[in-house]
Amino acid sequence: MTKPQQQDTTDDDHTTTPGPTREEAMLARMGGRRMGFVYTAVPVVVFVTANLLFPLAVTISVALLAGVGLMVFRLVRGERWTAAGGSLIGVAIAVGIVALTGSAKNYFAVGIWAYFAGFVIALGSVLARRPITGVIWNFVHGGKYRWRTDRRVLRAHTVATLAAAGVLGARFTLQQWLYIADNTSALGVARIAMGTPLSALVALVIVWAFRQSSKQLIPKKADTGEGIGDTGHKPAE
Repeated sequence: MTKPQQQDTTDDDHTTTPGPTREEAMLARMGGRRMGFVYTAVPVVVFVTANLLFPLAVTISVALLAGVGLMVFRLVRGERWTAAGGSLIGVAIAVGIVALTGSAKNYFAVGIWAYFAGFVIALGSVLARRPITGVIWNFVHGGKYRWRTDRRVLRAHTVATLAAAGVLGARFTLQQWLYIADNTSALGVARIAMGTPLSALVALVIVWAFRQSSKQLIPKKADTGEGIGDTGHKPAE
């Protein structure tokens, strides 16, 4: 008599692959995707190259066509209209300023002052002991955690926000200097070199701060209900 074969209790049809965490999703949005570098670089390269070869009016037309082409490419890849159209809107605003002012360097003006505004906001939030990355983390998690009372969490978000402020400040300083020097080609190189690669590095620091916050403040499933309460958040110290 043969021994009955045990049935495999593992049901492949019911196995689920865990989705990306909130931190991983943020990393992807902030520069984790390799295509992000292409989306950032292509409009700048096209504009700077066209500016070297053609009159300003032709350069504007070529830049707009490149923006439309990039939007179509992103739509074909299955991206949302909001994301794909955002790249075209950015190019349209930049070349619109160039057309109004008659100066190619103004293609970079909006971005330069956006860096300055971001630097001021990031640094100001640290000085106010409310680092912006911590505010964002708490908002993403429903605003129910007293994250500023935990020294480790506050320190992590201070480091992450200062990293963002440092990159934004460096971008503004160098590109504003090149803007004053009227060096459009160098502005293009600086925009690409200081764009997605540095954003990805800052994103890694921010994700680290997010994970530190989750580790410190969000209770594990086995610990829920043990003196933490129905809200599931760490009590105030």
